[in-house]
This record gives sequence, structure tokens and C-alpha cells, in this order.
Amino acid sequence: MPPAKPRFVQLLNRAQRALQRWIELRPESWEGISAAQVGLLFVLQSRHEQSAAIGEVAAELGVAPAAVTNLSKRMQAAGMVERLADEHDARLTRLHMTAAGAAASARAGEVLVELNARLSAGFTPEELQVVARWLEQAATLEPGLSRQ
Repeated sequence: MPPAKPRFVQLLNRAQRALQRWIELRPESWEGISAAQVGLLFVLQSRHEQSAAIGEVAAELGVAPAAVTNLSKRMQAAGMVERLADEHDARLTRLHMTAAGAAASARAGEVLVELNARLSAGFTPEELQVVARWLEQAATLEPGLSRQ
């Protein structure tokens, strides 16, 4: 009898819940910041000038620009980002990471180094590349579109 096919959706849901619980058990690393805010800070941190337009951040996170606008307003109030008009196009709002945002990003990054080490333990680099490719494909699924 052939092995049962993996139940990917169930496995992804279980994994997401386990990751969320793991993160929530380390409140000292996430004090005053949500996972969504960490994601936004990581996008900014990956940029040369730690700056990006709201639309760029939204595309990178896979969310609507309005969600980034609302999130960035809360983060501005908390002192983690600055919201500034783009110097070349005043219609665009750019987000710049502040020193407080960089510190929060660094704290979260330290915790995620440990998490990534635990997640990758026992896998070869080649296996991890396959997992990463599969997750990237899952992250780009569009409703109603079939891949053939």
C-alpha cells in the first residue's frame, strides 16, 4: 500500500498555530510589538535606506496597502516608524524605520534566529531549499486561478 499523501493544508495550519504559540511564549522579545509590526520592520530593515513606500511594503507582505497604512499609523504613534511624503512623488507615503523600530526589529530577530535553527535542525540545505520553494509557491496562490 503506497504511503498516504501529505495533508498540506492541515499541516500548514498546525505549523502556523505551533509557531504562533512558540512566539507568544517569548513575550519579552515582542514587548510592545505585534507579529505584523515585526514583518513591516523586517521589510524596512531589508532595504538599503530602511525606507519603502507603503505600496512596496504591502506587496512584500502580501496585504492590501490600506492594511499597511493603518499598521504604520499605529507604529508611528509608537515611535517605530516615520511616515513621510516621497521626495519625488508627494502622492506616495514612505515609511522610514526609527531607532526604536530598529531596536524592536533586532530583539525580534534574535528570537527568530533560535526559531529558524530549531525549524531547520535535521534537514540538509538542499531539503530546506525545497521547503522554501514550496512555501513560496503556497504564498503566491491566487484564488480562482488554476496552475496547470
